[in-house]
Amino acid sequence: MKIGILTGGGDVPGLNPAIKAVVYRAIDEGHEVVGIRRGWGGLLAFNRDDPESFNANLMPLDKQAVRTIDRTGGTVLHTSRTNPANVKLQDAPEFLRKGVTDDGAKQGANTQDFTGHILKNLEYLGINTLIPIGGDDTLRFGERLHSEGFPVVAIPKTMDNDVYGTDYCIGFSTAITRSVQFIHQLRTSTGSHERIAVVELFGRNCGETSLISSYLASVDRTIISEVPFDPERLATLVMEDKAANPSHYVMVTISEGSQMVGGKVMEKGEADAYGHQKLDGIGQETGAALKQLTGQHIINQQLGYLMRSGAPDSLDLMVAVNFANMAMDLIEDGTSGRMVALRDGSYTHIPMSMVISGTKRVDVDELYDVHAYRAKVRHVLGKPMFLY
Repeated sequence: MKIGILTGGGDVPGLNPAIKAVVYRAIDEGHEVVGIRRGWGGLLAFNRDDPESFNANLMPLDKQAVRTIDRTGGTVLHTSRTNPANVKLQDAPEFLRKGVTDDGAKQGANTQDFTGHILKNLEYLGINTLIPIGGDDTLRFGERLHSEGFPVVAIPKTMDNDVYGTDYCIGFSTAITRSVQFIHQLRTSTGSHERIAVVELFGRNCGETSLISSYLASVDRTIISEVPFDPERLATLVMEDKAANPSHYVMVTISEGSQMVGGKVMEKGEADAYGHQKLDGIGQETGAALKQLTGQHIINQQLGYLMRSGAPDSLDLMVAVNFANMAMDLIEDGTSGRMVALRDGSYTHIPMSMVISGTKRVDVDELYDVHAYRAKVRHVLGKPMFLY
């Protein structure tokens, strides 16, 4: 059979090892693999009437093509946040815009659902099964294709670790490892100047990266997406921390999706195809508030893409390879409409419909002190490895 594979959404360490493992296993089983460039964007942009469209949007994959890719981060297939079910007409490929009528714009005057075009392309390309690797947005469209009758086996990835139905997603361990390293490195400058450091970490709706990184790095105070915070209370707490620290400095982490009490999540710009605006500077805003309230000098550090850059650590490498082999097991068995997962410490798979049936967030009651603004981990018996 011919297997298609794509990576969507944000890049994370572990994507390339997963791609390589799929290709090696598939070739050994006698199958053909084609990589789809730029996530769902490659299938959207593929023009069946244009001979040059194949090379622009697809990448035949064999063992030679993927032999060394597992040594680096990111994805050789590239990625995008394209949602074929909700495409702004001005963003659609020109050949598709020409065929859109007013009656066809089902989701509003300026958007179009091109799922039918995607299904026709998959049939034209002879792809029998598709493996999308992505977060809940990417996999949501994978579930749409499954509901339309196309075979899909999904692999979860996101450094936020917030795909519903699995305890772990590719990329999370490396993001935590990077964050802990950078937090400790930042202590030297923060301590030398006796300042307050506010470290902003990725995490739109789920504060687990901030929570777990701060827990492992022994950060003084932690702000997470799930709990609005009072800057005046935070200022009081960090001044207490500063006075208690012989080196007279304080470390604070904050999720990018956090918000102050009575405020709102800081966003800017136009929403993407999945309805998300770009998050905009809660770390800077919090640092400015702390400076005004305490009179102290602040170090603002936005880790951003450094969290998701570079090669995967050993855990993400292992999970990526194992998820890929599990996906191939399902394909070999003729099973589809499933997502590979880790649950209660064991590898398993779940219906893809589960991904869109709920939201995954920090268990605030169990893991967070809402008054002290810090991780509160006392009992780990029976909890998943990453306390999730």
